[in-house]
Amino acid sequence: MMLPHPTVEQLSLHTVLSALGDPTRLAIVGDLARREGTALSCSHFSGLGSKSNLSYHIAKMREAGIIRVEPCGTARLVTLRRADLDSRFPGLLDSIISTAVSMPPPEKRLAPVD
Repeated sequence: MMLPHPTVEQLSLHTVLSALGDPTRLAIVGDLARREGTALSCSHFSGLGSKSNLSYHIAKMREAGIIRVEPCGTARLVTLRRADLDSRFPGLLDSIISTAVSMPPPEKRLAPVD
């Protein structure tokens, strides 16, 4: 079963930016960017939240056109739609990634300061 993904023409700047307004989603983008070209299973991101929470974030990013999610047996493989986003919004993803890859995971950002 193939999951629905928006076409390049359907990508909306508002939707993409709205989806990336969440620290967990930025952490996922940063991780995917660090491993560009490698499909990661959803379980790779388990340190960022519960399964249901991650499913929600991954679905929001898929619906916005930021990632591609492909079923593979019992797993779902996630890749960044870099070429599609670059063709639709040149330079946008580079700017987002440069910030996202340097950010600590959300749980570390929220830790109390001593």
